[in-house]
Amino acid sequence: MDHGTRAEELFRQGYNCSQSVLLAFGDVTGLDEKTAAMLSSSFGGGLGRMREVCGAVSGACMVLGLTKGYADPDDRQAKTDHYHLIQEFARRFREKNGSIICRELLRGCGAKEGSDPEARTAEYYRKRPCPELCRTAAQIADEILNEITTEE
Repeated sequence: MDHGTRAEELFRQGYNCSQSVLLAFGDVTGLDEKTAAMLSSSFGGGLGRMREVCGAVSGACMVLGLTKGYADPDDRQAKTDHYHLIQEFARRFREKNGSIICRELLRGCGAKEGSDPEARTAEYYRKRPCPELCRTAAQIADEILNEITTEE
């Protein structure tokens, strides 16, 4: 199964958007499920349902950080290269979805900032683009990782 399909399935199982994307890449990141779910749990709903940066975007950036990030604070080139990678991810996500901001992506869905999580009903899934946003974020992360691997 590809990471995009897996991310969408995980969201439909009840994980938040960020968790869904990070968990989908367990085979790549090496994180166990509990660690990945807990690490990404705060980023759902655009950071704790504050509707800021889309959680699927945050989850994909965690994947890119874990696989292609930098650890040495003195390595300015690695830092620059990684930030450019994240900016490219955001550019591609924006190109496909119009924004990386949760409240903009959910405009017209009745999503409220800072509210409690909603029950995951058939109506919830019908009115939200979140499952597809999880799929798209994972697909773009895959594209970028494949491009980097090809270059190396």
